[in-house]
Amino acid sequence: MTQKNKKIDEEALAEAYNRALSLEKAGKFDAAAAAYREVLELDPEDHGGACVRLASMGRGETPLKAPDAYVATLFDQHADVFEDVLVDQLDYCVPLLVRQRIQALGLGPFKRVLDLGCGTGLTGGALRDIAEDITGVDLSENMVEVAHEKDLYETLYVAEAVDFLDDNDDEPFDLVVATDVLPYMGALEALFFGAVDNLVPGGLLIFSSETLPAEDFAGHGFMVGPHQRFAHSEAYLRDRLTATGFEIVEISDITVRMEDGEPIAGQLVIARFKP
Repeated sequence: MTQKNKKIDEEALAEAYNRALSLEKAGKFDAAAAAYREVLELDPEDHGGACVRLASMGRGETPLKAPDAYVATLFDQHADVFEDVLVDQLDYCVPLLVRQRIQALGLGPFKRVLDLGCGTGLTGGALRDIAEDITGVDLSENMVEVAHEKDLYETLYVAEAVDFLDDNDDEPFDLVVATDVLPYMGALEALFFGAVDNLVPGGLLIFSSETLPAEDFAGHGFMVGPHQRFAHSEAYLRDRLTATGFEIVEISDITVRMEDGEPIAGQLVIARFKP
């Protein structure tokens, strides 16, 4: 007989999480770490991203990715105000940068485009007139509902990006784009191999990533940064792409967004699948 999942004690979880946040903000990192571990015991699926916060404080192992439950919860909660916050308050313009680089390099138009982490459709909107068919995928059901209302995509799925790439058996794409997806992933092998499996020969993978000064990585390819998002070194991106079968077309240094009034450094990467 299988044991049913234990029901989460929401009151105890909220108390532990709020206590952990308060301790973290006060700079009491050891006590905060203990409280975040309490959170993980109460909620093993980690809807609040405790493992990511532990890593950002240097009090826990760097996870291979942000928990799916955390990412879905985070974006479900912000779906209604997502674009106002991201574009108007945080100056997020990566989809427009993608469009600019595609035009500058004379790429496209595209027959089939896959927009991983499509969110509310910012990238789909930027590419709509140079794509015959766009498929959008996002882990947040609320985000997908907003994107659906815009009528930008031929097909929309609620799914985790790598899971979708593993399971998809439709005809391949000539462009896979992933804007603001890598900040919620650490190790990228599964994503890149999944992209290869879903691209036509010569197809393009375009994505954005966040980064930090080289000394912060201390020899590691990725880490959780001070804002609880993953940052990747350029050397790691180049190495993993090459190992997966991609030829790098261009890596541009960009400002991904603003955070607390400071620009967040990142890269915009264009790579071509060369079987």
